[in-house]
Amino acid sequence: MALLGERRGQSGSRGAGDPLFDEAFMARLEYLEIVAKRAFAGSARGERRSKKLGAGLEFADYRRYSPGDDFRHVDWNVYQRLGKLLLRLYEEEEDLTVTLLIDASASMAVGDRQKLDQALRLAAALAFITLSGLDRVSIVSFSDALGPRLFPVRGKGQIFKVFDFLRAIEPGGPTAMGRALETFVHQSKRRGLAVVLSDLYAQDGFEGGLNVLRYHKFEPLVLHLTDRRELEPDLRGDLQLVDCETGAVREVTVTPRLLERYRRAHAEWRGGVERFCTERHVGYFEAPVQTPFDQLVLGLFRSGGFLR
Repeated sequence: MALLGERRGQSGSRGAGDPLFDEAFMARLEYLEIVAKRAFAGSARGERRSKKLGAGLEFADYRRYSPGDDFRHVDWNVYQRLGKLLLRLYEEEEDLTVTLLIDASASMAVGDRQKLDQALRLAAALAFITLSGLDRVSIVSFSDALGPRLFPVRGKGQIFKVFDFLRAIEPGGPTAMGRALETFVHQSKRRGLAVVLSDLYAQDGFEGGLNVLRYHKFEPLVLHLTDRRELEPDLRGDLQLVDCETGAVREVTVTPRLLERYRRAHAEWRGGVERFCTERHVGYFEAPVQTPFDQLVLGLFRSGGFLR
């Protein structure tokens, strides 16, 4: 079930006086870029880069000669030994494409939009680091279907296009991760790192969507948006709770005993999310909205979940 709305129950909106990407935000991005460059220094950059058969330098395999093939690729040493015409195939590196999949469902905007705004800032920071490293960035929003899409861009100067795209994302609707990400993989020719920024309150569960990415050769990384107020809700007495995504209504009497049962169930669910990811070698990183975005990005760097 999606997140249940509290008494205020309505999705908030960002005030005009609180821009997402102000000068302080840009200063933090520049610091993160310096940290990222230091992390790359002395390492083999591009460990995640995708490989295809082409005209690279690293030998990959042989195949039989066919009429019309370039004789320059024939392995004449093999021909002398075995009398067979075999072509040498090489691996060719492609630029890494990092796709940021942003959950823009109604549960991401309950109250004051903190989860969605945190997701947008994290997406902007990861896009900036990726573009600074000369790789490509694509962004897609989703709820029960795919939303707007920013097709792959490259180069540090494209960050302002990224900002404009992120500012325009509007939340709403239920979450159906499986259906949305199934559509995404069938529309995407380039594989690569797929960063899912979501609270994972999906009507169809989060497992199917992550498995779709895995089965189609993407490398999923989950940034799980959490809010302390959802873990420790300040609710008492007779209440009418409304599911912010489906509109379902439930009358409850909130007692200390019920709250304790809720905390245990929520903790068990969160533990199950992390276990699911760990067992399937899916990167997982919790991103509380109460933690500044740059601290989260630094923690992600340290964990090795993004920089390799």
